[in-house]
This record gives sequence, C-alpha cells and structure tokens, in this order.
Amino acid sequence: MELVSETIPPALTTFFAAHPRLALAFSGGCDSTFLLWCGLSCGADVRAYLLRTPFESRTDLNGAVDTALTLGANLTILPENLLDRPAISANQPDRCYHCKTVLFTRLRSVAALDDRTILIDGTNASDDPVLRPGMRALAELGVISPLRDAGLTKKEIRQRSQNAGLPTWDMPSNSCLATRIPTGTPLTAADLARTERAEAAIAALGLKNFRVRLRDGVALIQTQPEQDTLLAKLKPRITELLAADYRSVTYGYR
Repeated sequence: MELVSETIPPALTTFFAAHPRLALAFSGGCDSTFLLWCGLSCGADVRAYLLRTPFESRTDLNGAVDTALTLGANLTILPENLLDRPAISANQPDRCYHCKTVLFTRLRSVAALDDRTILIDGTNASDDPVLRPGMRALAELGVISPLRDAGLTKKEIRQRSQNAGLPTWDMPSNSCLATRIPTGTPLTAADLARTERAEAAIAALGLKNFRVRLRDGVALIQTQPEQDTLLAKLKPRITELLAADYRSVTYGYR
C-alpha cells in the first residue's frame, strides 16, 4: 500500500473515490495502462474497453489484451470497421476527429449497457489539442481525462509507471496505422495491411521506435539516430523483406 500511495497522485485517488464505477478507453499504451492500474489499485470498478479497428496492428492489440489480463482487469473488445465511413477513409486533416467521434460514441453506448456512465481515457497533460484534433471529439462527448486533469505529463507518467513496476513504462509512444498514410490519400485495407506487415517484419529484426510511412509506393522508414549502426547492418535485409509490397525503400529520422 505504501508503493501505491506514493505512486498514485492524490488527485487520482480523489477522482476514483468519487467515481468508483467507470469505463476506460484502453489502448494498452503507457498512459491508459497507468490509469487502469491506478483505478484498480484504488479499488474502483474499472472495466477496460479495447476498440479493435483496421488502424491497430495485431501486435498492439495482442499486447493490450495481455496487459489488461496481467493487471486482472475486466476487458471488453469492441470491433469497429472504420473504412466504411467516408469521413474517415477519405483521410482528410480532420480524420482523427471523425474517428474519435465514431469510436467513443460506440464505446459510450456499450458502456451504458454495462451500467457505466462515466467514460475516461488516457489523454495526458503533454498532449497538444492542436496536434490532436480527436481531443475535440472527446470534449464534445463528455469523456473525462483524469491524467490530464491531474496535470500529469508523459514524463511523469513514465516515472510513476516504472515505480509501479508496469511493463509499459518505457513503451515508445505510438500512433495508429492510418498516420503512416499521407493526408489526402484515401485509406484502404491493402495499404494498412502492407504497413502492418512491414513494421512487424522490421521489428522482428530488432529495430525499435520506428515508423514505415507510405509515399507513392515507396517505404519511408523513419528511425532514431541512435539506431544508425544497427540500421546500417539491417538495410539489405529490410530491402529484401519489403520488396513485395514497395517499389523501393528510403530512410529518414523521426
């Protein structure tokens, strides 16, 4: 209990005491995992809802399920095909807003059937509304972001997650597969699938914290400078692995 009391900010302890039965939009990332752990540690009845869409890789989804089960959380998986919605598949600059509106509207309706009227998510104080248009949808739908309200930044959440022994404390920040496709290029199942295949194949080689972006049939692999030595060794193999899905491979930094 001493670890819990030192790791969970008083603002979150107070929040969960006031809202003992909640629905959490759960991704399995650092933020939502820490929030789920805090709620469960405070004795709240938190059910995690994992939205399964074409924009999340199977690796990420499986990891989220494993994390929720490890924490002993109740988990509901909600499939949602976003590609049949023109406002989303058109991939315009406001795509994230429309996507979040659809997903959280669905989540809210399902949670209500479970007698959970309070819906929370893992948005933190470091998240910039200008860069994350989906945050507008959360505000419109009345989604509460306890980490942001408590003033917790990404850095602090990572530190507290490490203190709590959570495996996600150093998980690189991720974004959905749709972000790998240039704005204005319609989203298709085929492009999302080849992006997922490419990232899974490269990750299996040991590269970390990278993106594979689609640029007119070319794979743009964005990495971190500290991985240059490893990347130099892997480039021939990467070219071989991606040849079936891309015309060529280029590189850049994130």
